[in-house]
Amino acid sequence: MADIRLTNTMSGEKEVLAILPNEPVRMYVCGITPYDYAHLGHGRCYVVFDVVCRVLGAHGYQVAYCRNFTDVDDKLIARAERELGDRFLFKKVADRFIQAFEEDVAQLNCIVPSYQPRVTQVIPEIIDFVQKLVEAGKAYVANGSVYFSVDQDPCYGCLAKRNLDEMRAGARVDIKDEKRNPMDFALWKAEPEGGFWESPWGNGRPGWHIECSVMAHKHLGEHIDIHGGGMDLIFPHHENERAQSEGLFGAPYVRHWMHNAFVRIDQEKMSKSLGNFFTLRQVFEQFDPMIVRFMLLGLHYRSPLDFSLSDMSGHEKGYRRLVRAFEGVQPVDPGIAPAEHAKRMLDFLADDLNTPGALGIAFESIGLNLPANELGQIAWVLQQVLGLRLQALPEKQAAVSPEIEQLLTARTQARAQKDWATADALREQLRVLGYEVQDKK
Repeated sequence: MADIRLTNTMSGEKEVLAILPNEPVRMYVCGITPYDYAHLGHGRCYVVFDVVCRVLGAHGYQVAYCRNFTDVDDKLIARAERELGDRFLFKKVADRFIQAFEEDVAQLNCIVPSYQPRVTQVIPEIIDFVQKLVEAGKAYVANGSVYFSVDQDPCYGCLAKRNLDEMRAGARVDIKDEKRNPMDFALWKAEPEGGFWESPWGNGRPGWHIECSVMAHKHLGEHIDIHGGGMDLIFPHHENERAQSEGLFGAPYVRHWMHNAFVRIDQEKMSKSLGNFFTLRQVFEQFDPMIVRFMLLGLHYRSPLDFSLSDMSGHEKGYRRLVRAFEGVQPVDPGIAPAEHAKRMLDFLADDLNTPGALGIAFESIGLNLPANELGQIAWVLQQVLGLRLQALPEKQAAVSPEIEQLLTARTQARAQKDWATADALREQLRVLGYEVQDKK
């Protein structure tokens, strides 16, 4: 097996992924809160870790891949109350958007993870986990809620590279706050009314961070090899998750923390709060999902991605060129002896998931008159490791607005009346607007 090197967020350095012999790689990736359709930022995250999974498989590793759904959350509850008139119907909202999410990532050709647990499926395990933290003196109960005490974690802030004293000094303190330290975070939230879950501390529901510790433990064990997500999750989510898991089990919780960079619109992080986001479905309406995947792989996962619809035409041309070059080429598994170009592609991918480098080798190979076996190996890496289907795409028909239709109708009438000057003027007007008119018998 070749060495896989990944940048570890904890150290900031590339590190060899060290796996025990005959052990699967245990990978946990934070999933969505299904209160709306998945956006392009989600798409980038799950394509990145889909490729991680594929790269590991191509190098001979087995992967136990867990990706969760946060199906109880303030936003879900608010949407259920707003749309269904009952805050306790949040599961119906979650079911709807989980189905939509699964359709979207299937369009992007993402592998289905080994495990896809939901928070509402592990409530007993969450309660047990929280109770053990209380018994260990790592957490405390206050008015029916349970909080993790960050003072009990000497490493708090080390993942996010933040100093606890500075964070504490900058935190807003409410004299009525029931927390001992303003940085303490909720493991269990008390609820004044029924409809959630009973616990030793009264009726309530889980805090945000505890869910991932519990689901990772249930499906992957006390310690995992790769934990992934977007950079926006480093703090507080992953910092808190690390603290509570290490607080209960001791020793490092994760071998490699791995985070992809943001998608940006006009140099700003794409977010719903800023109103500058694209759902995957919106982009799919204009561009084939494989073009979207190709675009996402064209930049290193740790570099911010500046997205615009106008740039997608260039990505479409690149993808169509790749499809044409490998049309009819039968994929060939390189096995343990890959030919030169396939080996270079796999080496790039093993070196911190350098997808642009791997794609560059594929384009470099076009027109080199390589043997069929080597072309087949390149096609195999493109399809099986980078996850590109390489299927011919239908030619796009230009959308014609009502205004353009009116100009075309006016020109047809002018030609019928043999008013060639008007017809020529209308042709020129259409040309300026980006439309070429061809008169055929």
